Amino acid sequence: MPERPPAAGNPHSLIRLMTWLSPAFPVGGFAYSGGLEAAVVEGHVCEAGDLAVWLDTLLVAGPLRNDAILLAEAHRAFNDSGRLSQVADLAGALAGSAERYQEVVRQGDAFLAAASAWPQPQMAPLHADTAYGVAVGAVSAANGVALADALVAFLQAQCAQLVSAAIRLGIIGQTQGVGILAGLEPAVLRQAEETCGLGLNDLGSATVIADVLSMRHESQYSRLFQS
Repeated sequence: MPERPPAAGNPHSLIRLMTWLSPAFPVGGFAYSGGLEAAVVEGHVCEAGDLAVWLDTLLVAGPLRNDAILLAEAHRAFNDSGRLSQVADLAGALAGSAERYQEVVRQGDAFLAAASAWPQPQMAPLHADTAYGVAVGAVSAANGVALADALVAFLQAQCAQLVSAAIRLGIIGQTQGVGILAGLEPAVLRQAEETCGLGLNDLGSATVIADVLSMRHESQYSRLFQS
């Protein structure tokens, strides 16, 4: 089992984490739905209950779980340039579709560009086309953010982005969206805690429908989102 890193001691870590994962942070997440748009169009997600189940499944058995594991590995490897570069390459290779790949690397590149306001020499191995989760993990570690905190914030932000997409797709309202996020808190906290003890050998997904829908979205006739 991978060794857990010590808790962060950087007094600026909390405010930096809040800044990085704020909706105002320029990663362009508003442009992506992670295949949710295709799920709505094809009738898999039609209302608030469907969306809550969809998000919970992505957290515990799908791409959000894998993204969290890769984030954790990048967090542990942030000071090892060779290992960090390998994690970044692996994350890109694991993208299940062209749109999924563009989604994670474009947000990752934007995250690194914006995070350069807090320069860290350890970030040099993170080349162009670095997956979002890897970028968040490495930058968080370099700035003294505890792994558990980074995981909770990242997973909650990803769920919030998908809820926002669902609101724009018209299947839920804002009040329902807040209710869904409140209901997901235990799952987010549980997944973050579990992921602290996981490594690359634990990568895997059981969300075939979501993966297929992400591929179908590439040729969808009319789209609001890039993925």
